[in-house]
Amino acid sequence: MPKIAKGKRPVYLDNPQIDKLLAIVMALTGEVSVLRKRLDIIEQLLEVKGILSPTEIEAYEPDAKVIKEREQWCAEYIVRVLRLIQEELQIRNQV
Repeated sequence: MPKIAKGKRPVYLDNPQIDKLLAIVMALTGEVSVLRKRLDIIEQLLEVKGILSPTEIEAYEPDAKVIKEREQWCAEYIVRVLRLIQEELQIRNQV
């Protein structure tokens, strides 16, 4: 379960909505950066060990089970990414 910070969220720009969007973009940027580094390490190791070539990786076709698992992960990820917006909507609806 994601941790929720206590207190008010700091505002850096003139518009708090843009701040929220910036927070989402920066969180995604961090995720992509970490994933890219780890993926590169895995691909390099696979190639060096002669296990899998870049061509084989590009040609991979997932089966229905893998596609379903990816779709589930993606849906959960989008919920996490849009958490700030969802929290604000819940607060507005409580008022």
